[in-house]
Amino acid sequence: MNKPDIEIRRMRHEDLDRVSQIENECFSDPWSRQAFADMIDSDNALYMVAVCDKKVIANCGVIVAAGEGDICNVATDSDHRNMGVAKKLLSETMKEAEESLNVTAFTLEVRAGNKAAIALYEKLGFVSEGIRPGFYSNPKEDAVIYWKR
Repeated sequence: MNKPDIEIRRMRHEDLDRVSQIENECFSDPWSRQAFADMIDSDNALYMVAVCDKKVIANCGVIVAAGEGDICNVATDSDHRNMGVAKKLLSETMKEAEESLNVTAFTLEVRAGNKAAIALYEKLGFVSEGIRPGFYSNPKEDAVIYWKR
């Protein structure tokens, strides 16, 4: 399958319904629409979307504290997985966070069993630095803590 033509841009309020739909599709404990709205308006967060054919197909965010970016909500709709969308979105989100929010290091948690996400993060230079036992629910699972410094 050919890689789709993807635009990466900041999330807007008009994206919230679609972002919430993707979030609900991807996660057993999804963020609310209001939580994403709050992030759009925050001075300490950067949320980006991937758009294909004028439709949001993926989203990713970074919440910043003391120069460190906590990556949240990396999610791609089921029709656009395994096409490099998440890699492009995450790479551009980190670049924008470095440039606009002066982020010098990134961290994230991922379900220990999410092999596709782990492979992506390691490909982008993240290194596992620990485990949070029982961090996730629905189902209960450990989180692997990754850093890119």
